[in-house]
Amino acid sequence: MTQGAPPRQGIRASGSLANEAAREIKRFILSQGLRTGDPLPSESELCDQLGVSRSSVREAIRTLQTLDIVEVQHGRGTFVGSMSLQPLVETLAFRSIISPGDDFRALREVVDVRMSLDLNFAQRIVGHFAGTRNEGLHALVDEMVQAAKRGESFAAADRQFHTQLLRETGREMVSQLVAAFWDVHTAVLPQLSIPTPDDIELTARAHGDVLDAAEAGDVEAYCIAVKEHYAPLLRVLDATDAKPVA
Repeated sequence: MTQGAPPRQGIRASGSLANEAAREIKRFILSQGLRTGDPLPSESELCDQLGVSRSSVREAIRTLQTLDIVEVQHGRGTFVGSMSLQPLVETLAFRSIISPGDDFRALREVVDVRMSLDLNFAQRIVGHFAGTRNEGLHALVDEMVQAAKRGESFAAADRQFHTQLLRETGREMVSQLVAAFWDVHTAVLPQLSIPTPDDIELTARAHGDVLDAAEAGDVEAYCIAVKEHYAPLLRVLDATDAKPVA
């Protein structure tokens, strides 16, 4: 393989050649310290290095492409992908939709994960925001509250608030994870015909309480506000779960 990779003797016969090729390509990305946007060797070079056919390399590339590990740009070549969490979002959302169970357990678990992330990073979030005022986040809170009063969706502002809250602390990976579970949550809700909480305005205002507590340096108040933020949705889930199956 080019770019300084040591020669290999070809992929072992056991198992799927395409799967083995995909694993070797991932190892190459790691061993070469490649980053998003960096080019990968050509298809023919990969075939020579891995000792497999073009069809196996192409299948491996397709597999890695679905995982956002590589990106194929027609006419230009193959590059290291963005490695986003979108494949995780799609898998979790699909799983939650097709197997919700009588108690909507899968969705409840997604909400529990979201709340756990918010609570587990309480100390870091509060420590970062204490004694400051983040005008951007306050503007998002105002946008959500006004939208709730009008009976309108505030999904975009909601997502931005939650991801930005973690991103401000320098936890980019956690911020992406928060966004991923937010996406799963909002993708599943309409598919399961779960109604919007009547007290949705409380959810909007709770974002402000979360931010105020963080800026005041009050971890306990922050945790209370986080729980209040999820309370309307949890009540709807509990009520939906309690309904008898027709």
